[in-house]
Amino acid sequence: MSMSLFSDETLKAPFSARGFQEMALHALDVQMQREGVVHAHAQSPIKDLAWHEGEVLHLKDAAVLIPVVNHGVEASVLLTQRTNHLPSHAGQIAFPGGKVDDSDPSAEAAALREADEEIGLKAEHVHIFGQLRPYISSTGFRIFPVLSVVEPGFELVPNPGEVADVFEVPLRFLMTPANHLRKQAEWRGKQRGYFAMPYQDYYIWGVTAGILRNLYETVYDT
Repeated sequence: MSMSLFSDETLKAPFSARGFQEMALHALDVQMQREGVVHAHAQSPIKDLAWHEGEVLHLKDAAVLIPVVNHGVEASVLLTQRTNHLPSHAGQIAFPGGKVDDSDPSAEAAALREADEEIGLKAEHVHIFGQLRPYISSTGFRIFPVLSVVEPGFELVPNPGEVADVFEVPLRFLMTPANHLRKQAEWRGKQRGYFAMPYQDYYIWGVTAGILRNLYETVYDT
């Protein structure tokens, strides 16, 4: 690893992992002060575009890890593709994550546990530094997006029962609004909106794209 990865210019680059972390921490601090809250869980939630009032009466808690991989000036985001045989969201692009169990002491702990179970990403490579606003999905989950920087040197071991593929997408691509397509489709008898961010052979859409859009609005659209 070259020393240039640790230069002052890298730390200031908006799409480097360290630059992203600095910008995100500032944006989260401003948002929490504006809302008058001190805990990330207490931030006002955001609902995805497919949400219709009255459809979901009880929300289940889930947590996802947003793993921003430190590659110097141009960081990437680690994503997974779910296997086609899963009972829900089969084949879709997702962050590592899942339901918050009763045994999980926090959303952060749940996100780390799920990342280890799904793709073998060990906690010693992950630096958690904050949370986005909770994200309410139309499928009935209150999702806590956990922000993190992942240092290189990790070895991934995808769980073949859950994960068909693991890949990285440049942070710059995901945080460019021109790549955020707003779509509509019928689901459960209603027209619903959703974001889509096609990248190479991967079609990132739905909740994952919605969380990425919220990340952009929180950190970069200022």
